[in-house]
Amino acid sequence: MMNNHATIKVVMGSKPLSDGQHLVYLRITKNRKKKEISLNLKGFKERFISEQFIKPHPNLRIENELILKLKQHAFSIIRNFQINDEDFTLNEFEQKFRGIPDTNENFFVFTNEIIEELELSNRLGNARAYKEAKESLAKFILSYAENTNLKFKDVTPEFLEKYEVYMRSRGNDNGGMAFKMRQIRAVFNKAINRKIISQDIYPFKYYKISKLRAKPNKRALTVEDFKKLKDVDLSQFPHLMEAYNYFMFSFYTRGMNFVDMMYLKKSDIVNGRIYYTRAKTKGKFSIEVVDTTQKIIDFYIDKTKNTSYVFPILLSDNMTPKQIEHRKHKVLGRYNKKLGEIAKIAGVESHITSYVARHSFATILKKKGTSTDLISELMGHSNVQITMTYLKEFDNEELDKANRTLLNI
Repeated sequence: MMNNHATIKVVMGSKPLSDGQHLVYLRITKNRKKKEISLNLKGFKERFISEQFIKPHPNLRIENELILKLKQHAFSIIRNFQINDEDFTLNEFEQKFRGIPDTNENFFVFTNEIIEELELSNRLGNARAYKEAKESLAKFILSYAENTNLKFKDVTPEFLEKYEVYMRSRGNDNGGMAFKMRQIRAVFNKAINRKIISQDIYPFKYYKISKLRAKPNKRALTVEDFKKLKDVDLSQFPHLMEAYNYFMFSFYTRGMNFVDMMYLKKSDIVNGRIYYTRAKTKGKFSIEVVDTTQKIIDFYIDKTKNTSYVFPILLSDNMTPKQIEHRKHKVLGRYNKKLGEIAKIAGVESHITSYVARHSFATILKKKGTSTDLISELMGHSNVQITMTYLKEFDNEELDKANRTLLNI
């Protein structure tokens, strides 16, 4: 049953100010919790009795009338909540009492604040993730409402179930849905940490994102498929050479990821070795430049004369963080799309993305007899367990093969 009953009382604060006076507060108590809101009044304790000032307090009549009006205003707010049969938090009461617009109650307004903060701190990838989730949720709401005036307390477990059905009806897979739900959950967590909303309305106590766990895709190429990709004839498709070169460079540099390739500078290549620090883990690498990678590096020398970078991903040394993030997003999207085209031409059925190069590097090494410990060292993993997640698919395949030998007994 909804409990929107509350009591109001005007009290003096317990701590005296430097002049010996005490601040006056409006205290609201609800569900055994209380909140005190300053009325911007003060006086001496002996001159404040039964929620009123007494003589010789200055401006006695005016300030007592103000206290009475503020109490009436507080009771009016509570009465409106009761008339509408609407539960409320102490923070929501304070917003109404102070006349603050309900901006913090609005999920999208607060989400926009988070996005702005991330953009100001140049955490542009995170900002984009929140934007994508926000835009998806807004489309869902506009599918049945005229505006996106969504309050936090409206985001219930039932609401999230309906949003999940909406996304699934539009072809979203479990991985994509889980991504958006995690962003929504992160907004709730931030709002709770900042005491904008109460923990009581947190919907993820009952709606579990874990049920959307995506089925792992096969992310590593077999030796045979890698050979097909490596030997593919792209002479008729020059527009695909960029993606081909990036993939092969990543593979032959121990699975260097796209961001590290983007930031790789010509000065990072010294005496036939590549020296760089991985952006994700801050691990330091020293990698031999083999013939394949040298040819790719040489191919781009003339194309990057105006920058210090090896690859023409960042087009200037003076790009802003926002420009870099935009360029990364654009080139990576184009890269992955072209990899799909190359796979079709090569006759490879596996779905290929930039990250497949890293998984393939590890898996193919394992199939060639390299120890897991050495692969872990080559990839710069902090422990072997991380490497095992890359090799799990391979291990299962080998175990199944070994198990089938029992059929010959």
